[in-house]
Amino acid sequence: MTDKPVLSDPITLRVPLDILDDIEKIAQASERSRSWVIVRALKYYLMAEGAEVLSIQRGFDDIEAGRCVDAEEFFTQLDRMDREDAA
Repeated sequence: MTDKPVLSDPITLRVPLDILDDIEKIAQASERSRSWVIVRALKYYLMAEGAEVLSIQRGFDDIEAGRCVDAEEFFTQLDRMDREDAA
């Protein structure tokens, strides 16, 4: 017997009625399900604002793990490199 991969996990979500109305209208107009519309909207969120949130979190994680450079040290190195290139 093979285990089928789980393609989704059901969730319960409370949606304001005005948003739900728009979701239903879009689903009907596009001949798609409400789920399809909601998943598509979530994907767009994750590609834009969600990606930014995750990027910021990765930055915080890098700082906490010590994977960073002090700003003053960085600018000192840039100035030194600039002077070396000018010479």
